[in-house]
Amino acid sequence: MTAPVRRAGVFAALCTLSLAVPLFGPEVAGALAAALLLGAFVVTDGPLFDLLAYPGDYEDGRLYGLLTFVLAGVALGLLAVGTAMSTAIFVGTVFLVGYGNLGEQAVRLRTDDDVAHVIGFSVAATAAGVVGQSGTLAVDASVAAVESALPRVVFLAASGALLAALLRTVLLLYDDPVVMLSVGLLLWLLAELEPALGAVEIVAALAVTVALGYVSYALETASVAGMLTGVLLGLLTIVLGGYGWFVVLISFFGIGGLATKFRYERKRDLGVAEDNDGARGSGNVLGNAAVALAAVLGYAASSATLLPADPDPHLFLFAFTGSVATAMSDTLSSEIGSVFETPRLITTLEPVEPGTDGGVTWQGELAGLAGATVVAGISFWLFPEVDTVGAAIVVAAGFVGMTVDSLLGATLEGRLLGNQSVNFLATLSGAVVAALLVVSFAAFG
Repeated sequence: MTAPVRRAGVFAALCTLSLAVPLFGPEVAGALAAALLLGAFVVTDGPLFDLLAYPGDYEDGRLYGLLTFVLAGVALGLLAVGTAMSTAIFVGTVFLVGYGNLGEQAVRLRTDDDVAHVIGFSVAATAAGVVGQSGTLAVDASVAAVESALPRVVFLAASGALLAALLRTVLLLYDDPVVMLSVGLLLWLLAELEPALGAVEIVAALAVTVALGYVSYALETASVAGMLTGVLLGLLTIVLGGYGWFVVLISFFGIGGLATKFRYERKRDLGVAEDNDGARGSGNVLGNAAVALAAVLGYAASSATLLPADPDPHLFLFAFTGSVATAMSDTLSSEIGSVFETPRLITTLEPVEPGTDGGVTWQGELAGLAGATVVAGISFWLFPEVDTVGAAIVVAAGFVGMTVDSLLGATLEGRLLGNQSVNFLATLSGAVVAALLVVSFAAFG
């Protein structure tokens, strides 16, 4: 057994001490945390130090990895005690991070494959999250309470595992405290939304999103981080919105991914091809889908009457479709229009080099309009709320959002904004336009 596995095993065992909160109360748990913090300061060398130390701890001669890990657990525990955040989510989160890391390190002993590492972490983290939450519910309530809450427990554990796996691909190994706090806050939010799907639906949603995520990675349209981001977004969309919302979202990922591969060698010759052979990373996925996810969360919160103004949930549906239509329009416009050598700057219509931010072609504009129409057609087919006028609103929102993307590219990108920020603002404009048009037609129609 190697040092990373032994260290992960010890950290997982320490995570089990979080059960002291439901078993003995916060006072005993606080005393245990204080003892661990004191030990992190006192132990500066020797076998125990070697067992617990991350490589960077040797330079400072202090167990800062253990110290920050325990402090993150304490902060999360204080939130659980001081607010409506349940103890079950606290324990489940701590279990999830600790045992997920152990699962990943165990897989690393056998293979260097990055996907296998992610799977090892995610499976172990999900199982540990379920055990931690269920054990806490059994202590605080009863076995019957565990059975009734099991679908939600599985959903929370899987969502937390995916977020943790994603963060670990973009952060350092020593950033587990950040991962723990981020996962805990996400699960807190999701628990407040009270998803109502049963166990079978949750498992089906997981199977669908994981399968499609792996396909995107196998086809090299997404990196490992991009795959994890897409799977997490897909799972949240299915559970909080429904399969119709998911179909709209996956249409963008599928068609957009294929468009990235369209005449890729030609784009490479022109110097406008996406990096990493066109595989989309987490930043690209979030830049295009963060607004859509916010709309899904808003829809769920509105349906659960958690928002103070009590808005119409259908506004969030149109914001969602407007943002996805923008993402689709912009992707098709840039990926198809970039293979033509006569782009013009959208602000002056002067000819510019291919790949210039804000450069457009008439072929790309038509492709973008077609992309928005595809999203509108799918929405018209799936949602009764999206009638003929609603479909036209989605097309208009997508086209406006695509135009905003080009305008920002010509004026601010490279100076004040990066590509992902431009994508985010463009999809936000598409969502806002769709919602405003719906409100306007409702008021004057």
